[in-house]
Amino acid sequence: MNRSLSIAAVLLAVASGAAAQELFELPKGVETRWYSFENPTGQPGNGGRANEGRKGAPSRVIAPGETVVLADIAGPGVVRRIWLTVPGQVEALRGFVFRIFWDGQDWPSVEAPLQDFFGLPFARQVPFESALFSNPEGRSFNCFVPMPFRKRARVVVENQSPKEAMLFYDVDATRADTLPADVGYFHARYRRENPTVPKRDFEVLPRLEGRGRYLGANVGIRTVAHRPPLWFGEGELKIFLDDDREIPTLVGTGTEDLIGSAWGLGRFDHLYQGAPLTEEKNGVWGFYRYHVPDPVYFQKAVRVTLQQIAGGTVNQLRLLGIAERPELIRNHRPYDPAAYHGPEDENQWENVETAQDVCATAYWYQVLPSPRWPPLEPYADRVRDLGLPGVTVR
Repeated sequence: MNRSLSIAAVLLAVASGAAAQELFELPKGVETRWYSFENPTGQPGNGGRANEGRKGAPSRVIAPGETVVLADIAGPGVVRRIWLTVPGQVEALRGFVFRIFWDGQDWPSVEAPLQDFFGLPFARQVPFESALFSNPEGRSFNCFVPMPFRKRARVVVENQSPKEAMLFYDVDATRADTLPADVGYFHARYRRENPTVPKRDFEVLPRLEGRGRYLGANVGIRTVAHRPPLWFGEGELKIFLDDDREIPTLVGTGTEDLIGSAWGLGRFDHLYQGAPLTEEKNGVWGFYRYHVPDPVYFQKAVRVTLQQIAGGTVNQLRLLGIAERPELIRNHRPYDPAAYHGPEDENQWENVETAQDVCATAYWYQVLPSPRWPPLEPYADRVRDLGLPGVTVR
């Protein structure tokens, strides 16, 4: 079975909440439009005019500080697919900022560094395929998240780096779609803490108010305080729904458990969960979990956090000088010095609160208006400490 076709019905349902449209249905009046440098306005009969129609405008060089509108689409409609590629350099991967504005809002509903939006953290290009994003051969970006809108969709890219880069792209959409009365708008938000604070959980998605559906996130972790042999991923994901404050409604059991694996983490990429980035020698990890078959709805508010907890044997912790530190969690309980009995405990597994470099891009649907977030971290901070030995970034 074609993998893309097998999830098409699910993705349509994500956008509308209605019954999935069959591939053979022919909705009256719905128009298909592709937006690219060959037809930036998507106008009928206007594609490929440059150079007398002989591939005259497949790409453009984006100068430092330049903002380019990739698509400006009158609604109602649905953005169906976004593809693009840039040189695989840190300046473009983390220096380009991707934004989407819905229905005339002058603040973005989607805002993230380019590569982080498309599913990979820490300026890495590795092949992977999921239901929502893919990078087939480690040199391009694909997004298949359906994004409905009523009045207007504006997709833009800004080059915040000091280096120019060539951009190729396609934004594929339909217009004049019949949308449900209660449609959710797609949102995405990136944030990073470098380093995190022990015992203060990283916010994958800070609290926002409204009604919607949390779709998931891709997360990057760079171990900074404790490298192997410690295992970085003992932290639990917590989703605070509606009136939750101190204690969440939804809680996981560990980082690798969150993405459907167990007892450590190797490289894999599945439809809704995966870990395409597993650089153990550099202490850099990237993974994703998308709640498509297991929806996470919120009626009033949502907040998503990830604990920063590592783990190892008592002997490993002692060698690292942290076997008796107060941030140690013995047997999933707060540390108690009286519980430590010496050599017989050396191979016992213990967890420890730790600082790590963590970034995440969260995805969700919600009703408008969109939250107003603080500015993204500055370019210089986004390209710092990526765990890329021998790579010079300017």
